[in-house]
Amino acid sequence: MRVLIAGASGLIGTSLTTRLRRSGHEVVRLVRREERAADERRWDPPAGEIADGALDGVDAVVNLAGAPLLPGRWSAARKQVLLDSRVEPTEVLAEAVAEHGIPVLVNASAVGYYGDPGPSLVDETSPVGRGFLAELCTAWEGATESAATAGARVVRIRTGLVLARKGGLMDVLRPLFRLGLGGKLGDGKQYMPWISLDDEVGAIVFALENETLSGAVNLSGPQPATNAAFTKALGRAVHRPAIWQVPGFAMKIALGQAAEEMALFGQRAMPRALEEAGYAFRHPTLEDALAAAT
Repeated sequence: MRVLIAGASGLIGTSLTTRLRRSGHEVVRLVRREERAADERRWDPPAGEIADGALDGVDAVVNLAGAPLLPGRWSAARKQVLLDSRVEPTEVLAEAVAEHGIPVLVNASAVGYYGDPGPSLVDETSPVGRGFLAELCTAWEGATESAATAGARVVRIRTGLVLARKGGLMDVLRPLFRLGLGGKLGDGKQYMPWISLDDEVGAIVFALENETLSGAVNLSGPQPATNAAFTKALGRAVHRPAIWQVPGFAMKIALGQAAEEMALFGQRAMPRALEEAGYAFRHPTLEDALAAAT
């Protein structure tokens, strides 16, 4: 299979590229700078341009493009950047998929789609929530519509918190916890829909290869944990106490809405679609995933 990837230089994209190539697939990486390698093709989403020939012979497109949600406050200008960096590239790729008759588009989204449902279980049939992240994910997923209308199998992967040995969330948490400075955020009752990097990548490959998967697919571990439980598990994984607590009001003062929706909100998201399709998690428990990430 020949797979075109946007966002291939990020944490997930880098690992996905390696996994696909090890499995015998060919990968073409979209880049916004000048091409420097034989497998790179330039594109310019704001201009709606993709290099000639980039989609020739492509069997599937994976879109992981998007500006980081953190660090920093979500000012009106920053929110627009976050929106544009996701919706605009997705529209360009979805239209290219439609135009070239590419059969599969796997497009990033996030469990933030569900807003803050509290302790209630949510799966792919649950309604959209409230808040900026929910609005962002709705627009992000909606930008794939031209590909779906053209008959492509579109998989919208709603990703949770990815736990990796290098990069991402663990690069922030690991050193703090190893210094004995770890602790829960707010009251710790909010759920953290974690997933190991191995399973994040494995699930994307599964979505590419499994023709039964389409629509929304939660990429989160089968045993979501509260922030308090996650904190204790990470403390055990690094053999340090995790006794501190960061008050919610302090986080809101520091980061505003970003702190609320990224740290104090939570989703008890279940990967129903993956499980029903037969995906077998490599790290089905939080302890397994943390062991692999620490």
